[in-house]
Amino acid sequence: MDDDLPRPKGDAASLLAAEDLAPYSQDELADRIALLEAEIARVRKHRDAAASHRSAADALFGKPGQAG
Repeated sequence: MDDDLPRPKGDAASLLAAEDLAPYSQDELADRIALLEAEIARVRKHRDAAASHRSAADALFGKPGQAG
């Protein structure tokens, strides 16, 4: 499986983006924003760790398809 390919539509983020926010109170929206900001930080941390891991592997083994 290629990690660089986009995920199919319909993942959790796509579903959240399509949700009607009208029923939520201001407090509920503030709570939702805080949760989403925490999730963004978690995803960024994971992305950065994955990029670091990939860079280390590329440095050790070389990038696929490169003559070496």
